[in-house]
Amino acid sequence: MDRISGLSDELLARILTFVPTKVSVSTSILSKRWEFLWTWVPKLEFVDNKYGSDLAIRDFINKNLPLLKPPVIESFLLKCYSSFFQPEDITQWVATTVSRCIVELDIDCVYCWSGEPCLLLPGSLFTCESLVTLKLNGEMILLDVPRTVYLPSLKTLHLGCVTYSKEDTFRLLLSYCPVLEDLVIQRSGRDKAKAIVVISPSLQMLTLQLDGGTSSTDEFVIVTPSLKYLNIEDYNARYSYLVAHMPKVEEADIVVDEYLEMVFESITSVKRRSLCVLFDFEERYMYHDGIFFGQLEHLKLGISFDYWSKLLFRLLRDAPKLRVLELYVYVSFFLLTNFLYSLL
Repeated sequence: MDRISGLSDELLARILTFVPTKVSVSTSILSKRWEFLWTWVPKLEFVDNKYGSDLAIRDFINKNLPLLKPPVIESFLLKCYSSFFQPEDITQWVATTVSRCIVELDIDCVYCWSGEPCLLLPGSLFTCESLVTLKLNGEMILLDVPRTVYLPSLKTLHLGCVTYSKEDTFRLLLSYCPVLEDLVIQRSGRDKAKAIVVISPSLQMLTLQLDGGTSSTDEFVIVTPSLKYLNIEDYNARYSYLVAHMPKVEEADIVVDEYLEMVFESITSVKRRSLCVLFDFEERYMYHDGIFFGQLEHLKLGISFDYWSKLLFRLLRDAPKLRVLELYVYVSFFLLTNFLYSLL
């Protein structure tokens, strides 16, 4: 204990960043010196464990968030699953973190409220110059992006089943993220977007996760010339893709019902690929002649349809540098699930 007491408050606060917020706050009972030391910790995480602590967490954040000492909040993570977390409270908390130059913001509000989307994030979030990572998850989050949006430092953007206030909300947001590198889009059936247009010269990683529910859009437009990694999980089979050539893609994980050709033409430079075709499809959905994968070295192929041998033959013929082949033929949902988990 004497060795710890000899450390500076600054170093102790930095050590506390490596433990959960609940633990760092609990150190306040150790001594008078430790009573407010946790308020210097620039990383905060609050997780509703669904067992009655949500109200206490809400009251704690309301009372203590404005009292934090660091001029920069490095990260603020909130996972809430209860209606005790009011939308207006979360809006205010986000505004407070923005005023303290937030670097990483992660808000997960799945199953919090019923009815129409009601969590409206503050406009100041979309002009936050310090923000590097933004992760939003939940249909109740209403993404309303102002025309003044500009996020000059944002490199990671994850949008999990959020609701877009207008048809062009996503396009507007993406247009003013000049250094974006990692984009994850999860679609639900109620997000109100007609088309998702991904145009980003800086983007290096793109993940599209599309569920099997109905959606108000059937089109993705993707123009990402610097992309190195592509992940598409399309369980709907009703989306169409307009994809510009991606000359720098090295790795791709693709899970589809059908329509391989739309994506294959754009990723001919890929070196590693995982491909899972979920259900039976006719030969007309096979990709056309003239598509070659001259750099492909590693292929993981999961299939559960009648024409799998023809697809395999085509891939072997069109990938002359292929060295490693992993083949999975699925006869049950269990095996299919195992394949999908192996992609994670």
